[in-house]
Amino acid sequence: MGEFFDALKTKSAIAVRAQIRSCAYQGHTAGLGGNTLQANLAILPKSYALDFMRFCQRNPKPCPVVGVSDTGNPMLTTLGNDIDVRSDIPAYYVYRHGVLAETVHDLHDVWQDDFVSFALGCSFTFEHALQQAGIAVWHIENNTTVPMYKTNIQTVPSGPFEGPMVVSMRAIPDERIDEVAEISSQFQMAHGRPVHWGNPAKIGIADIAAPDWGDPAPVPKGTSPMFWACGVTPQAAIMHAKPPISITHKPGHMLITDIADNAETPIYQKTKIPTGEKT
Repeated sequence: MGEFFDALKTKSAIAVRAQIRSCAYQGHTAGLGGNTLQANLAILPKSYALDFMRFCQRNPKPCPVVGVSDTGNPMLTTLGNDIDVRSDIPAYYVYRHGVLAETVHDLHDVWQDDFVSFALGCSFTFEHALQQAGIAVWHIENNTTVPMYKTNIQTVPSGPFEGPMVVSMRAIPDERIDEVAEISSQFQMAHGRPVHWGNPAKIGIADIAAPDWGDPAPVPKGTSPMFWACGVTPQAAIMHAKPPISITHKPGHMLITDIADNAETPIYQKTKIPTGEKT
């Protein structure tokens, strides 16, 4: 799988989605799709959709909405050609009454006509810019999933949706922290600037070697952990809301869109959101 992953790094977003749709590739998507926007996914019954939309609007840092489907329509036409949320993500979590019930690679058997799909910007998007600036991204170089953690930062509730903010972590050389913060700040629809860097205990992370999702990553001497708001945050909120059925991406396994990731892209220009930074 490692050699296949390396080969996919050179392919277009459309080509990578084709491999995912055929179930030929079922791994994480960090480093794939070139300079295109990657997105988290949340799928909910229509009766929960408005409250969830409000939840995202009230918590734009972890939940930047980049696309919403029509009710019952699995196609996300605003994010690219022929994007089908039932098949174009490598792995999905299916929750029933807020409990993770199964992991699947295709949603055709569980799809409902009342589903509404939400695509939320992902921090994988700005990693391409970090690499272009010569900043190593450990989980991409080592073919692992970025570590993610629940924090003591609480989201703003909406209806039944509430819970802690989830963050992703990357170890950054101390002398490049300001540069990385500035680079990521250009990607407001992909979580923007980090919410914290330095001591993880200050945001409620007791053991940085034990992430809640993803794989552990080292923090070598001379680097500091930087934490970005993460689109896994809705999974914690969904577990609290307990809808009869809901579906998300498996953390690290994203939807690769056809939208260019740079700040000049209209999807970035049309939606200006506050950073909601905490230091």
